[in-house]
Amino acid sequence: MIQRFIEIGEGYSDIYELIEIAQANKHRLSHMAAFHTSINNKEVTSLAVILKPTDPGGFQPLYICREGIPNPKTSPNKRYDLFADAAKALNKEIIQLAVKPSAIFNEKELYYQYLIGILRLNHYIAPLQ
Repeated sequence: MIQRFIEIGEGYSDIYELIEIAQANKHRLSHMAAFHTSINNKEVTSLAVILKPTDPGGFQPLYICREGIPNPKTSPNKRYDLFADAAKALNKEIIQLAVKPSAIFNEKELYYQYLIGILRLNHYIAPLQ
């Protein structure tokens, strides 16, 4: 199985695309997630939509808007509220995880492998077979 993050953007107008992906793929929707971190003393959140793997093919996409949304716990905002409303309409709880910021990784792919490791350890996505 191949698990890969697909970056949509940072969560400005592209948050609508992320929500549309979740709604259009409700038959494949596995999880919706919020990754909270701190960048330069600013609390930010990445939002993600995790789909079930394709069959056949075994490709599991994880769509993400990376680190562009204020953390709703410290700064309530409409973009997070839209994501939360979509999760509620799709009968999904938003997985809340505190993670390291992507800037500490030399490459973006290393950051995404770190997130995949966290999701696997918490049994949100399946380990490689």
